Amino acid sequence: MSKDLDIKLQVKLVLDLIKSISPGKSVELRVPPYGAIQCVAGSNHRRGTPPNTVEMSGQTLIRLINEPSLWISLCESGEVRASGLLSDLSNVFAQAEVKYRA
Repeated sequence: MSKDLDIKLQVKLVLDLIKSISPGKSVELRVPPYGAIQCVAGSNHRRGTPPNTVEMSGQTLIRLINEPSLWISLCESGEVRASGLLSDLSNVFAQAEVKYRA
């Protein structure tokens, strides 16, 4: 139970950080069952399934914030599921890593 709470708290921290670094509503970043945010400037999405989505587990999000260079391999392995023209969040995670470690 404590591990789930730790993951939940870390996921919330990372999602808040990503939202502050890359505000917007072009991409929906989903981390079930812990949360989801809209981020990345560009066209606003309001209803239905967004055209740009990224989904991953809480553990994968935590791995990625600590090692953003894993983005491509995690996408290739299916641990990160990204679709849409704006769904490449590799640069966002690289920026977030710096602030996360501070």
